[in-house]
Amino acid sequence: MRFPSFAVAVLLAAPAMLLAQSSESSPVPAGQPRVSEVSTDTQLGFSERAPRYHIRESDSLALQFAFTPEFNQTVEVQPDGYITLKSVGTIIAAGLTVPELTKSIEHAYAGILHDPVVTIDLKDFDKPYFVVSGQVAKPGKYDLRSDLTVTEGVALAGGFTEASKHSQVVLFRPGANGLTEVRVINVKKLLRSHNLQEDVHLLPGDMIFVPQNRISKIARYLPTTGLGVYDNPAIY
Repeated sequence: MRFPSFAVAVLLAAPAMLLAQSSESSPVPAGQPRVSEVSTDTQLGFSERAPRYHIRESDSLALQFAFTPEFNQTVEVQPDGYITLKSVGTIIAAGLTVPELTKSIEHAYAGILHDPVVTIDLKDFDKPYFVVSGQVAKPGKYDLRSDLTVTEGVALAGGFTEASKHSQVVLFRPGANGLTEVRVINVKKLLRSHNLQEDVHLLPGDMIFVPQNRISKIARYLPTTGLGVYDNPAIY
């Protein structure tokens, strides 16, 4: 038996209507965030991999024009973030990725060239790096030349010291609008469980901080004999 087309539409729409009514009849309590507003590591950017480099002040760029080589030029990003182009003038460059700046330059030259095709080569730029501080053997600034994780970054810095607190390693990550995202990582648990899938991958500008454990803070106040009584692995 066939149903009229309007009846089929009503049947298909019924679940959505019931869901809407259920949402209206069960309002979210004041101060309680909705599911879409709950922060996750993905929203914070900790799961982001291989992000595009954003052009910065003092970067040097070589511009190559495929069909009009007379416009080839090398430009430097000025302190105010602009670059000066031949026959066009200044455009903003700082903060853009290479593909974004490529489109911006092609748009700028569209008034004097027919379908300009531009490629950009980063000649001199701020090399990606990360910083490791706190209770590691060799704290300092390190080049981020490959895909590294937090545990690998600690290893490059000489590993943990006897005074380090493995269970509360802090990762600071530069975010948007000058904000800093923070995550506490239990490296001790990661290594014990042999589950390195949760090991966070580093991004340029990240800082790893390894805090001091509790026992090392009070060790100088304890007698040299009988320290084994205070050797509680739960505090590391």
